[in-house]
Amino acid sequence: MRILVFNPNATESMTHGIAAAAKAAAPLDVEIVGRTNHGAPAAIQGPEDGAAATPGVIAAAAAAASQGFEAMVIACFDDVALAEARAAARIPVVGVGQAAYHAAMLWGGQFSVVTTLPVSVPVIEQVISGYGFSAHCAHVRASGLPVLVLEDDPDRSTPVLIAQAKAAAAEDGAKALVLGCAGMAPYGPAMSAASGLPAVDGVAAAVGLARTLAAATSR
Repeated sequence: MRILVFNPNATESMTHGIAAAAKAAAPLDVEIVGRTNHGAPAAIQGPEDGAAATPGVIAAAAAAASQGFEAMVIACFDDVALAEARAAARIPVVGVGQAAYHAAMLWGGQFSVVTTLPVSVPVIEQVISGYGFSAHCAHVRASGLPVLVLEDDPDRSTPVLIAQAKAAAAEDGAKALVLGCAGMAPYGPAMSAASGLPAVDGVAAAVGLARTLAAATSR
């Protein structure tokens, strides 16, 4: 089975990191192919960036089946153009945000999200509400870290994310953490260890769900 893991932003190094996380989570029978949305913003940080990335996401979804893919993962936590991509595709399309929320609820029902900048919080809250998950979300926490800082500066990022994870456990009553950026996967083990909460990586969750959907459906 071949799964396309599509990075909606234009940062090639982030695509490589996301694809590596996807490959680590994928069963042996799954081939992961990572691709970058060239011409999109360097990072998706707010609704304007999401809108600019949308045409490339839709085009990738429309072409995926003819390129031999059996499922597609949109690797942006905002689930950029997820509905439009599903309408355009002939294969299952899974967003990392939606997959992470489902997994977090299965862990314990109540979850907190740790994301990047404050500008991302309203978008995430709107997406959570649209999925009907608001009652399960204790808090969406902005770390203040830009997406590319997560990518380039782990020494700066790690203590900030650990502090947010501890606060989610102590203040929010969360039973699980959701890593609110596709580039946050490397920090999950440290955040989980510090907080005592399971840290759900949306990329891993989406790959597993995409495989399941592809195996269970035919179009």
